[in-house]
Amino acid sequence: MAAKTLTIDGKEISAEEGATILQAAEEHGITMPTLCHLDGVYDVGACRLCLVEVAGTPKLLPACTTRVTEGMDVKTDTERLRKYRRMTLELLFAERNHVCAVCVANGHCELQSLAYSQGMDHVRYEYRFPHWEVDNTHPLFGMDPHRCILCTRCVRACWHIEGAGTLNVSGRSAGSHIITDLNQPWGLADSCTRCGKCVMSCPTGALYYKGSTVSEMERDRSKLEFIVTAREKKQWIA
Repeated sequence: MAAKTLTIDGKEISAEEGATILQAAEEHGITMPTLCHLDGVYDVGACRLCLVEVAGTPKLLPACTTRVTEGMDVKTDTERLRKYRRMTLELLFAERNHVCAVCVANGHCELQSLAYSQGMDHVRYEYRFPHWEVDNTHPLFGMDPHRCILCTRCVRACWHIEGAGTLNVSGRSAGSHIITDLNQPWGLADSCTRCGKCVMSCPTGALYYKGSTVSEMERDRSKLEFIVTAREKKQWIA
Protein backbone atom coordinates (compact mmCIF):
# COMPACT_ATOMS: atom_id res chain seq x y z
CA MET A 1 0.00 0.00 0.00
CA ALA A 2 1.12 3.55 -0.71
CA ALA A 3 2.07 5.65 2.28
CA LYS A 4 0.49 9.00 3.08
CA THR A 5 2.37 11.84 4.71
CA LEU A 6 0.44 14.05 7.11
CA THR A 7 0.94 16.30 10.11
CA ILE A 8 -0.62 15.67 13.52
CA ASP A 9 -0.13 18.31 16.21
CA GLY A 10 2.82 19.74 14.30
CA LYS A 11 4.53 16.36 13.94
CA GLU A 12 5.04 15.04 10.41
CA ILE A 13 4.25 11.35 10.19
CA SER A 14 3.47 8.71 7.58
CA ALA A 15 0.61 6.23 7.53
CA GLU A 16 -0.62 3.49 5.25
CA GLU A 17 -3.23 4.42 2.67
CA GLY A 18 -6.66 3.61 4.10
CA ALA A 19 -5.60 4.08 7.73
CA THR A 20 -7.71 6.28 9.96
CA ILE A 21 -6.41 9.35 11.74
CA LEU A 22 -6.76 7.47 15.04
CA GLN A 23 -4.68 4.54 13.76
CA ALA A 24 -2.00 6.86 12.40
CA ALA A 25 -1.86 8.79 15.67
CA GLU A 26 -1.63 5.69 17.85
CA GLU A 27 1.16 4.24 15.69
CA HIS A 28 3.22 7.35 16.43
CA GLY A 29 2.47 7.62 20.14
CA ILE A 30 -0.15 10.37 19.86
CA THR A 31 -3.09 9.67 22.14
CA MET A 32 -6.61 11.05 22.11
CA PRO A 33 -9.74 10.18 24.11
CA THR A 34 -12.06 7.45 22.82
CA LEU A 35 -15.00 5.50 24.22
CA CYS A 36 -16.66 3.68 21.34
CA HIS A 37 -13.37 2.57 19.77
CA LEU A 38 -12.37 -1.00 20.56
CA ASP A 39 -9.39 -2.82 19.09
CA GLY A 40 -10.61 -5.83 17.14
CA VAL A 41 -13.90 -4.45 15.80
CA TYR A 42 -14.74 -1.83 13.20
CA ASP A 43 -15.33 1.79 14.24
CA VAL A 44 -18.67 3.61 14.11
CA GLY A 45 -17.85 7.10 15.42
CA ALA A 46 -20.56 6.94 18.07
CA CYS A 47 -19.08 8.72 21.09
CA ARG A 48 -17.59 11.76 19.28
CA LEU A 49 -14.78 12.05 21.83
CA CYS A 50 -12.03 11.58 19.25
CA LEU A 51 -13.13 14.60 17.21
CA VAL A 52 -10.20 16.44 15.64
CA GLU A 53 -9.64 19.64 13.69
CA VAL A 54 -8.48 19.22 10.09
CA ALA A 55 -7.13 22.24 8.22
CA GLY A 56 -9.46 23.31 5.42
CA THR A 57 -12.51 21.65 6.98
CA PRO A 58 -14.81 23.81 9.12
CA LYS A 59 -16.47 20.92 10.95
CA LEU A 60 -14.85 18.60 13.47
CA LEU A 61 -14.18 15.06 12.24
CA PRO A 62 -14.10 11.76 14.18
CA ALA A 63 -10.55 10.44 14.08
CA CYS A 64 -11.69 6.80 14.28
CA THR A 65 -13.62 6.87 10.98
CA THR A 66 -11.79 9.57 8.98
CA ARG A 67 -9.16 8.23 6.56
CA VAL A 68 -5.80 9.93 6.20
CA THR A 69 -5.04 11.89 3.05
CA GLU A 70 -1.80 13.25 1.64
CA GLY A 71 -0.79 16.54 3.24
CA MET A 72 -3.54 16.45 5.88
CA ASP A 73 -2.92 18.80 8.81
CA VAL A 74 -4.61 17.52 11.99
CA LYS A 75 -4.91 19.00 15.46
CA THR A 76 -6.01 16.70 18.29
CA ASP A 77 -5.69 18.98 21.32
CA THR A 78 -7.06 22.51 21.10
CA GLU A 79 -9.25 24.56 23.42
CA ARG A 80 -12.17 24.07 21.04
CA LEU A 81 -11.76 20.29 21.16
CA ARG A 82 -11.33 20.23 24.94
CA LYS A 83 -14.55 22.24 25.27
CA TYR A 84 -16.51 19.82 23.07
CA ARG A 85 -15.10 16.77 24.83
CA ARG A 86 -16.04 18.05 28.27
CA MET A 87 -19.53 18.89 27.01
CA THR A 88 -19.93 15.40 25.52
CA LEU A 89 -18.85 13.75 28.76
CA GLU A 90 -21.23 15.91 30.79
CA LEU A 91 -24.10 14.96 28.49
CA LEU A 92 -23.26 11.26 28.87
CA PHE A 93 -23.36 11.58 32.66
CA ALA A 94 -26.61 13.57 32.57
CA GLU A 95 -28.44 11.21 30.22
CA ARG A 96 -28.25 8.10 32.43
CA ASN A 97 -27.61 7.33 36.11
CA HIS A 98 -23.85 7.07 36.57
CA VAL A 99 -23.33 6.87 40.34
CA CYS A 100 -19.65 5.94 40.53
CA ALA A 101 -19.57 5.32 44.28
CA VAL A 102 -21.85 2.27 44.03
CA CYS A 103 -20.86 1.01 40.57
CA VAL A 104 -19.18 -2.35 39.97
CA ALA A 105 -16.78 -0.61 37.55
CA ASN A 106 -15.75 2.18 39.96
CA GLY A 107 -12.02 2.70 39.48
CA HIS A 108 -12.01 0.55 36.33
CA CYS A 109 -14.39 2.62 34.19
CA GLU A 110 -13.31 4.34 30.97
CA LEU A 111 -16.04 6.97 31.26
CA GLN A 112 -14.94 7.83 34.79
CA SER A 113 -11.26 7.96 33.79
CA LEU A 114 -11.96 10.25 30.84
CA ALA A 115 -14.00 12.59 33.02
CA TYR A 116 -10.97 12.96 35.29
CA SER A 117 -8.46 13.37 32.46
CA GLN A 118 -10.59 15.89 30.54
CA GLY A 119 -11.15 18.08 33.59
CA MET A 120 -14.87 17.42 33.96
CA ASP A 121 -15.45 18.38 37.59
CA HIS A 122 -19.20 19.10 37.36
CA VAL A 123 -22.21 18.65 35.06
CA ARG A 124 -23.93 21.78 33.79
CA TYR A 125 -26.97 20.00 32.38
CA GLU A 126 -30.09 18.78 34.11
CA TYR A 127 -29.98 15.08 34.94
CA ARG A 128 -32.68 13.03 33.23
CA PHE A 129 -32.83 10.29 35.91
CA PRO A 130 -34.44 7.71 33.58
CA HIS A 131 -35.88 4.49 34.96
CA TRP A 132 -34.62 1.32 33.29
CA GLU A 133 -35.09 -2.29 34.29
CA VAL A 134 -31.91 -4.10 35.31
CA ASP A 135 -31.72 -7.50 33.57
CA ASN A 136 -30.31 -10.16 35.90
CA THR A 137 -32.01 -13.10 34.18
CA HIS A 138 -28.79 -14.44 32.66
CA PRO A 139 -27.06 -17.09 34.82
CA LEU A 140 -23.62 -15.50 34.39
CA PHE A 141 -23.97 -11.83 33.46
CA GLY A 142 -26.09 -8.79 34.25
CA MET A 143 -27.12 -5.72 32.28
CA ASP A 144 -27.78 -2.32 33.85
CA PRO A 145 -28.98 0.22 31.24
CA HIS A 146 -28.56 3.06 33.76
CA ARG A 147 -24.80 2.85 33.18
CA CYS A 148 -24.92 2.33 29.40
CA ILE A 149 -23.46 5.01 27.11
CA LEU A 150 -24.65 3.37 23.85
CA CYS A 151 -21.12 3.00 22.49
CA THR A 152 -22.29 -0.31 20.86
CA ARG A 153 -18.98 -2.00 21.63
CA CYS A 154 -20.88 -4.96 23.10
CA VAL A 155 -23.08 -5.21 19.99
CA ARG A 156 -20.09 -5.20 17.64
CA ALA A 157 -18.21 -7.73 19.76
CA CYS A 158 -21.26 -10.02 19.81
CA TRP A 159 -21.86 -9.81 16.06
CA HIS A 160 -18.37 -9.59 14.62
CA ILE A 161 -16.12 -11.43 17.08
CA GLU A 162 -18.41 -14.11 18.53
CA GLY A 163 -20.83 -14.14 15.58
CA ALA A 164 -23.85 -14.75 17.80
CA GLY A 165 -25.85 -11.61 16.98
CA THR A 166 -27.58 -11.61 20.37
CA LEU A 167 -27.23 -7.91 21.17
CA ASN A 168 -28.65 -4.98 19.25
CA VAL A 169 -29.91 -1.42 19.75
CA SER A 170 -33.61 -0.62 20.03
CA GLY A 171 -35.39 2.73 20.30
CA ARG A 172 -34.50 6.24 19.24
CA SER A 173 -32.66 9.20 20.79
CA ALA A 174 -32.61 9.09 24.62
CA GLY A 175 -34.91 6.07 24.51
CA SER A 176 -32.30 3.92 22.78
CA HIS A 177 -31.17 0.87 24.71
CA ILE A 178 -29.43 -2.47 24.25
CA ILE A 179 -31.69 -5.49 23.77
CA THR A 180 -31.09 -9.22 23.51
CA ASP A 181 -32.67 -11.26 20.71
CA LEU A 182 -36.14 -9.82 19.90
CA ASN A 183 -36.24 -7.80 23.14
CA GLN A 184 -36.34 -10.95 25.26
CA PRO A 185 -34.82 -11.12 28.74
CA TRP A 186 -31.16 -11.98 28.42
CA GLY A 187 -31.66 -15.27 30.22
CA LEU A 188 -34.14 -16.35 27.53
CA ALA A 189 -31.95 -15.35 24.58
CA ASP A 190 -31.36 -18.63 22.76
CA SER A 191 -28.67 -17.11 20.53
CA CYS A 192 -26.41 -16.18 23.48
CA THR A 193 -23.37 -18.46 23.70
CA ARG A 194 -22.38 -17.21 27.19
CA CYS A 195 -18.93 -16.30 25.85
CA GLY A 196 -18.68 -13.04 27.84
CA LYS A 197 -17.11 -11.03 25.01
CA CYS A 198 -19.77 -8.35 25.40
CA VAL A 199 -18.93 -7.98 29.09
CA MET A 200 -15.21 -7.75 28.30
CA SER A 201 -15.87 -4.98 25.77
CA CYS A 202 -18.07 -2.74 27.95
CA PRO A 203 -16.30 0.49 28.99
CA THR A 204 -18.58 1.12 32.00
CA GLY A 205 -20.52 -0.96 34.53
CA ALA A 206 -23.46 -1.53 32.18
CA LEU A 207 -22.47 -5.17 31.61
CA TYR A 208 -21.02 -7.10 34.50
CA TYR A 209 -20.28 -10.55 35.87
CA LYS A 210 -22.94 -11.56 38.35
CA GLY A 211 -21.60 -11.58 41.88
CA SER A 212 -19.31 -8.59 41.26
CA THR A 213 -19.56 -5.89 43.90
CA VAL A 214 -18.46 -2.25 43.94
CA SER A 215 -15.11 -1.66 42.17
CA GLU A 216 -14.61 -5.34 41.29
CA MET A 217 -15.21 -5.29 37.51
CA GLU A 218 -11.81 -5.49 35.85
CA ARG A 219 -11.62 -6.51 32.19
CA ASP A 220 -8.89 -7.92 29.96
CA ARG A 221 -9.79 -6.60 26.49
CA SER A 222 -6.52 -7.85 24.97
CA LYS A 223 -8.25 -11.23 24.60
CA LEU A 224 -10.67 -9.75 22.07
CA GLU A 225 -7.91 -8.24 19.96
CA PHE A 226 -5.97 -11.53 20.14
CA ILE A 227 -8.96 -13.47 18.79
CA VAL A 228 -9.46 -11.07 15.87
CA THR A 229 -5.76 -10.95 15.00
CA ALA A 230 -5.44 -14.76 15.07
CA ARG A 231 -8.51 -15.07 12.87
CA GLU A 232 -7.28 -12.51 10.31
CA LYS A 233 -3.83 -14.10 10.12
CA LYS A 234 -5.42 -17.57 9.85
CA GLN A 235 -3.34 -18.79 12.79
CA TRP A 236 -6.05 -21.30 13.74
CA ILE A 237 -6.32 -22.94 10.32
CA ALA A 238 -4.39 -26.18 10.02
